[in-house]
Amino acid sequence: MAALALPGVAQADNAPDKSSISLRYLNYSDSQANLDRISVHSPSVELEVPIAGVWSVRANMVADSISGASPRYHTAVSGASHFDERRIGEEVAVTRYFARSSITVSGGRSGENDYVSHFGAANASVSSEDNNTTWLFGLGAASDKINPVNLAVTDENRHTLEAMLGATQVLTKSDIIQVVLRHVRGRGYFSDPYKYVDKRPREHDQDTLLARWNHHVDGADATLRLAYRYYRDSYGIDAHTLTNEYVQALPGGWTLTPSLRLYRQTAAEFYFDPVYDKRFGPPFPPGYSFTSTAFTSADQRLSAFHALTWGLKVEKELGHDTSFDIKLEDYRQRATSPGLLDFKARSVQAGITFRW
Repeated sequence: MAALALPGVAQADNAPDKSSISLRYLNYSDSQANLDRISVHSPSVELEVPIAGVWSVRANMVADSISGASPRYHTAVSGASHFDERRIGEEVAVTRYFARSSITVSGGRSGENDYVSHFGAANASVSSEDNNTTWLFGLGAASDKINPVNLAVTDENRHTLEAMLGATQVLTKSDIIQVVLRHVRGRGYFSDPYKYVDKRPREHDQDTLLARWNHHVDGADATLRLAYRYYRDSYGIDAHTLTNEYVQALPGGWTLTPSLRLYRQTAAEFYFDPVYDKRFGPPFPPGYSFTSTAFTSADQRLSAFHALTWGLKVEKELGHDTSFDIKLEDYRQRATSPGLLDFKARSVQAGITFRW
């Protein structure tokens, strides 16, 4: 997860006037060729408190319960790959608000039995005198320690630095756009210790360009949200994401938000298709040598594929200071690289927020 929180299209320069607490729950599951794979149950809580009209403190905690079977190579799953994991994540953020700017400093920890991450970030926003233009800046860092239970490696480390620069521009009374550039520099252990024949470079650089446009539909009390993201990294992956959301306010405090997301990526340079060495058999690629130092991976996530996600979010105001929402998403992934099974997932997220 990124250490920098991606800012919203509209960046607030005023402290919240009320405290709030949000309770949320996520249920996720995925499958492949009639085989149930991963199941996740994830409750979380977030508290935000304004202080003296110019400060706010936000704290959140999430507890993930993850179980299932993960492919050891390509889409091959064995009984030995079944696992049960527990993850606890905490984060605290403090924001100072000024007349036309704000600064946020955050830090946190995420821990599992085989993986611990500490991260921190600093974000700032500065608005023009007419508040039509807002500049966004961010720096972040993460330090991870990896100790897999199969002892493939011991006390491996990974360090990540991030930088973000963006701008939000009000075009008309109905239109607002945002462009954000992000660069991530990673050094350390990036291989997957639970996958066979997985050796990745110890350097991973990523660049992202995100463009968003919000258009308010006059007379319909609705907003169209469009977003495009281009991603590339030092593994040779290029990816494109197009997202479309339509937010429709309804009588009685209801809001409906259908969404559609299209995604496509190319394969990493060192990913190999499921064609195996005639001497050793799967999962070893043709010409494999046990003494080779070449980078190679059979991780399906590094293959070429395209995906479609549709979703529907329903929100309801339960009085002046209470709101409830629930969101359903369905994800379908089809391989462009040959020899891989299609992949699908679904998630349900529900939450309730109290303000006082």
